Amino acid sequence: MEDKEMALYLMENAKAVFVTTIDAEGFPQTRAMFNLRNKDVWPKLIPMFKDHKEDFMVLCTTNTSSSKIVDIKRNQAVSMYYSIPEESRGLMLGGTIEIVDDVEIKKSLWHEGWERYYPKGYNDPDHSVLRLYPSIGRGWNQSHTYRFEIGGGQ
Repeated sequence: MEDKEMALYLMENAKAVFVTTIDAEGFPQTRAMFNLRNKDVWPKLIPMFKDHKEDFMVLCTTNTSSSKIVDIKRNQAVSMYYSIPEESRGLMLGGTIEIVDDVEIKKSLWHEGWERYYPKGYNDPDHSVLRLYPSIGRGWNQSHTYRFEIGGGQ
C-alpha cells in the first residue's frame, strides 16, 4: 500500500483522532475526539469525505465552550493523529485549523444521541465544527516511515 493510501486507510479505520492544540503558555494539549471519517462507526458521513481523498480534509465537532476553541482562537496550528496500534500504524496531519460556522455542515454531521453533548441540537450555540485542510502528513507503517506534502488550505 502506498503512503497516501495508508494515510487514508488510517483515517477511515482508526477509532479516534487525537487533536493537539497549543495553550496560552505554549504547551501542547492533546485530546481524543470522534474520528468522523471512520467508515464503520459513522457510515452516514462517508459521502461528506468522498471528494477529499487528495486534500485529506478533517472535520470534528466540539463544544464552543471547550478549551480547544480557546486555544484555536489564539493559535490555529494543530496536529491530528490517527493510529491503529495493534497494526503498528499511525498518521499525523498538521496544518492550520478553522472554526466553521455553517449551519448546513453542522446539520449534515449531526447524529442522533449527540444531544448529550449539544442539548439544543445541531444548531446549539455550544456546537462548533472544526475543519482542517492539512499541509503535511507524516506516518509510520510498521517499520516504514513516510512524509508527504498536501496543499493545506482551500
